Amino acid sequence: MPEMPEVQTIINDLQRARIVGCQIIESEVFWPKIVFGADVKTFAKGIQHQSIVDLHRRGKYIVFTLSSGWFLLVHLRMTGRLLLIEGASQDSPYIRLRLKLSGNKSLEYFDTRKFGRWYLVENLDSILGHMGPEPLDREFTPSLLFMMLQKHARALKPLLLDQSFIAGMGNIYVDEALWEARLHPLTPANKVTKDEAELLYEGICKVLKRGIDTQGTTLGSGKTNYYRLDGSKGHHQTELMVFRRSGLPCFRCGTVIVRQQVAQRSTHFCPLCQNRDR
Repeated sequence: MPEMPEVQTIINDLQRARIVGCQIIESEVFWPKIVFGADVKTFAKGIQHQSIVDLHRRGKYIVFTLSSGWFLLVHLRMTGRLLLIEGASQDSPYIRLRLKLSGNKSLEYFDTRKFGRWYLVENLDSILGHMGPEPLDREFTPSLLFMMLQKHARALKPLLLDQSFIAGMGNIYVDEALWEARLHPLTPANKVTKDEAELLYEGICKVLKRGIDTQGTTLGSGKTNYYRLDGSKGHHQTELMVFRRSGLPCFRCGTVIVRQQVAQRSTHFCPLCQNRDR
């Protein structure tokens, strides 16, 4: 479930915890299938005694730059969580991987459904090369978005979810951005006008920045939900305009929000504000 704002929040938390500069003393892998691109022994040897010299995000990936020049990538997928422990490590059946760090710290990876992925790579493009532009970068502009949309006849919802089109967007923030832009999720991308593309650009930027400012979206209180590095919840769920609000009135016009399956994803929109035939 974690999307770009949730991943960015985790990175911000890691940076505040001063994880950059820490050395990876050793790793423990409790679920070998979580490691991609190398067997567990090669993975463990490749990161042991390496210092974390940089930390950034690309799309929904957490990227650790190691002192060797290699990169450790983490994709949380649906139910992955990171927890930074000082002192004794936790004992949980859901811990799939643990990094023991200098300073008596442990970075522990929880994943109830085991969908997350860890990669050790020398070349970032081997994993990230297919990804589209970052929506909050300066290079991403309304006119660029319009040109990108004109090349596709796909419906807006599945296109915006496609990481090769725009990096980092997911179900929550796509629904919210489309509501902000008053665009129906099934509108063909190449039918979007230049003015509508500008509204969509503004909507994407608005909802992503709001998600980061409120430390992400935590829906519910189960183990599979998103939590911050210290185990606390995000607050963006109180700011949602349409997502998970089916049956409730639209904040803009009062029409009841509907839920519909689009490209096998639950999609929430206002049938009046986002009228496909308007």
